[in-house]
Amino acid sequence: MDSLFINSLLEDLKNPDESVREQATRKLWRIWFQQKGVQGLEMIDRSQKLLDAGKTTEAEVVLSKLIEIQPDFAEAWNRRAFLYYTISDYKKSLLDCQKVIQINPHHFGALHGMGLCYAALGQYKQAMKAFRQALEIQPYSLVNQKLILECTVRLS
Repeated sequence: MDSLFINSLLEDLKNPDESVREQATRKLWRIWFQQKGVQGLEMIDRSQKLLDAGKTTEAEVVLSKLIEIQPDFAEAWNRRAFLYYTISDYKKSLLDCQKVIQINPHHFGALHGMGLCYAALGQYKQAMKAFRQALEIQPYSLVNQKLILECTVRLS
């Protein structure tokens, strides 16, 4: 990946112009999904179709196999974290989100996911920390701002 281009997109996430931010967000997601080429993207697509069909066990098998083949593929870990979140296995989801951040520290989606998991587990201070980290990357993210407020209310 071209780090100058990635850094430019990360800076665009802080631009006051919403269209610039939205375009940068789309490009970053595309880069992250396509990071490991056709095989990785096809396996992610297959897992998503299985998940959409309610076949979570099969989707998990596909993603776990992809992680085994390409352990440095952050988006594979992120997709499995999402799968675990959807079945309310927040602890497994958190572990996968943490792996995503180890591989790609700028992955605002995984930071957001970590915040959601912590909140679901009633760990609101940790949730707020994760949402704030996501906001450092995407300062205009209204959803993360809102979730920080919700966690603050739950703590008071």
